[in-house]
Amino acid sequence: MNLHFLAGSRNEKLAIMVVIIMAVFIGRLFWLQIVQHDHFMAEARREYLGQDKIVADRGEIYAMNDGVPVRLVMNENIYTVFVDPAVVGNPRVTSSTIRRIAGDKTFAKIDSLIAAKPSRYQIVAKNLTPQQASDLKKENLLGVGLQKETQRVYPEGQLAASVLGFVNAEGKGSYGVEGALDTRLKGTDGTLRAVRDVRNIPLTIGQENALVPAKNGDTLALTLDTNIQSYAEQALQRGMEKSGATNGSVLVMDPQTGHVLAMANLPGYNPAEYGRVTDAALFNNPIISMPYEAGSVIKPFTVTIGLDKGVITPASTYNNTDYIQVADRTIKNASIGRKTGIITIQDALNWSFNTGMVTVLERLGDGQNITYQARQTMYDYYYNKYHFAQATGIELANEADGLLLSPDSPNGNAVQYATMTFGQGMNPTMIQVCSAFNMLMNGGTYYHPTILAGTITDGRLKSQADQPPITGVIKPETAATIRQMVHDARTEFYAGHDKKGYNIGGKTGTSQTLKPDGSYSDTQTIATYLGYGGDPTPRYTIMVKLWGKDKNLQGGADALPVFTDISNWMIDYLKLQPKG
Repeated sequence: MNLHFLAGSRNEKLAIMVVIIMAVFIGRLFWLQIVQHDHFMAEARREYLGQDKIVADRGEIYAMNDGVPVRLVMNENIYTVFVDPAVVGNPRVTSSTIRRIAGDKTFAKIDSLIAAKPSRYQIVAKNLTPQQASDLKKENLLGVGLQKETQRVYPEGQLAASVLGFVNAEGKGSYGVEGALDTRLKGTDGTLRAVRDVRNIPLTIGQENALVPAKNGDTLALTLDTNIQSYAEQALQRGMEKSGATNGSVLVMDPQTGHVLAMANLPGYNPAEYGRVTDAALFNNPIISMPYEAGSVIKPFTVTIGLDKGVITPASTYNNTDYIQVADRTIKNASIGRKTGIITIQDALNWSFNTGMVTVLERLGDGQNITYQARQTMYDYYYNKYHFAQATGIELANEADGLLLSPDSPNGNAVQYATMTFGQGMNPTMIQVCSAFNMLMNGGTYYHPTILAGTITDGRLKSQADQPPITGVIKPETAATIRQMVHDARTEFYAGHDKKGYNIGGKTGTSQTLKPDGSYSDTQTIATYLGYGGDPTPRYTIMVKLWGKDKNLQGGADALPVFTDISNWMIDYLKLQPKG
């Protein structure tokens, strides 16, 4: 009886234990299949699903060649090799095969990268050619994949390098057009999610497959003319060698549209080998990024204010003694004793006399002093009409503003404004000065400078709309007068340099540079020349700037010959017809 009871008790305990164990199993299954269902399904999808980035093609960059679009920047396909260490079949064979095909493009630590479990993605080689990628694909290596990328190719070599910029190792545009318009050029990458086999190869079946197409970047066309750009760079190189300048810039524009036809900076660099450049300053474009005291090329702008306000004419006179007193400062002409006594404002422009420019400023006030009214008028023209010290918005990276003191600033006094009349004490950029000069030459319309002509689609140019111009900035008669005055200023001394029968005009500029202590250097100057050419309508403007450490350079002797070289060539290239 007691034995039967004990046996029954034992059976009950076993039954209870079985029930408990079954409950645990059921609970665990419920937890795994119901509660954790989504988690484990996601884990499973990760095992058999792969996700690839579909790299968008970066837009190419074109320029013009006598009106026909030509490529300046192209794309070339290259490939990156990656491995999945958890899937690689034979690491030794995989490593030796990649080394054999990819050569020196294989990473030195490929063996350790292939063995880097539990990692699922390791890059082992980069920059394979399409042929190398094809050869590697034929090997059908387990756990090895290829990612297509592109690199930039430059058919014209270093031409316009500072305008173009480059694409860095991270695939981001840097400097120039590449930097400023990176978003438009790079496009938007797509995504491919697909069921994969054991070799990590996407299958074409399965409801899990998904595709987000890549949107390729815009292919852009620039306003640059490759012929003008090439000649400008050659002429600049010749001018630098002759003058001894170590740095130089040339800007060529169409004054009737604001389009940049050439933008040359030397020394240059090869954008295909930007990584070898040791001086990062070469990446900058001084035409837009280096404000400077432009010197006497600013004098036509000062004269224009007096003409537009009706306080002077070219024939207006003043007594030139080569010196003029402004507050506690004596301002003198750069050349002394060349033409003293009663002279005209035209004479002052021809001879580049500082005293004449200060006289114009005085006449904007009470005729004897540089009043607040005179300074306010000058500031209004310089800042609001000429757009000095304001970024133009041109489609290039790293554009600078510059510096222009208002008459209400602590240092915006009479002396400051007197020096500004001849281009000192203010810091515009070349693109600002040349764009404003376009306005003086074309009749009074300010065109915002642009280097972007439009986009290329199916090999055809689709022109973009330029920013609306600002009309009536100065009176048409003012523009006609100052155009004639700069023509006469060139004719006075340099007419024999130009092709006969064309309207050519311009102004020299020689400006001192500042030393670290804020004083002007006696051993270093910047040479500038700014001018136009036409038939008789102005068809082009050219601005030249030469400089170098401890180089005393002159606008007339050093920068002007570069202008003349390009101007005479432009007349032939544009097929301009002489007068008469």
